[in-house]
Amino acid sequence: MNDLREAPIGVFDSGIGGLTVAREIMRQIPEERIVYFGDTARVPYGSKSGKTIIRYSCQIARFLKTRGVKVIVVACNTASAYALEALQQEMDIPVIGVVRPGARVAARESIGGNIGVIGTAATVGSHIYQKYIQSLRPEAQVFEKACPLFVPLVEEGWRKDPVTRIVAERYLQEMKERKVDTLILGCTHYPLLRSMVADIMGPDVVLVNPAYETAMELKQLLRRENIENCGGSKIEENPYEFFVSDQAEKFRTFADSILPIDITTAKQVPIEEY
Repeated sequence: MNDLREAPIGVFDSGIGGLTVAREIMRQIPEERIVYFGDTARVPYGSKSGKTIIRYSCQIARFLKTRGVKVIVVACNTASAYALEALQQEMDIPVIGVVRPGARVAARESIGGNIGVIGTAATVGSHIYQKYIQSLRPEAQVFEKACPLFVPLVEEGWRKDPVTRIVAERYLQEMKERKVDTLILGCTHYPLLRSMVADIMGPDVVLVNPAYETAMELKQLLRRENIENCGGSKIEENPYEFFVSDQAEKFRTFADSILPIDITTAKQVPIEEY
């Protein structure tokens, strides 16, 4: 049991977006160690088929298991929508996604039940947010909008570029017309555009960041399973490890800019071998 308590949390995403989830875990559960994998060779997942997303996700989960993780957090909405069930069946450790935590908060917090969801084409096409929100709040109106250009714009480092602002205004116009009172940032890349989205949508719209909600759900899970780290294992020099499938230096530079720690290395892994 002691070994399990001191084991790291596995976190993965199609690229850098899941770093927003890793960042929230660092903030909310600072005593936990993290092993992060970014599938930078195969990003974006949002344009891939469900079958491909499941294959990629299972490869990554197998790799994370070799690093001795005690829980896996699928820090990607698209992978959560398509692969979570397959991962939970294959893995002998808990696996949680980012969709349900965010959907629960939106269903609870929306005043008028007018909820918007922005995400990748695959996430929106799965209608997973709509299904889950309406299972909790049947009268809710859920409007979904695919924003496929957001991920490459964020990955390119254009978070505050005028081009990104123009794209965001065009994507969000429909949400404004539908007068949504709550908007779910349904891709882990999107919290990196939060201030821009908030400015466009206005102060009356509540933005839901599933990254924060997922970190809080993880905290409850660790406590419930009695596998939370009591702080004894972070005496080592580097409690956070980062792995990618490509472009390690580009990933490291970006991670350095958004995480509250210095990233010294990101190691490349031949993920197709898993």
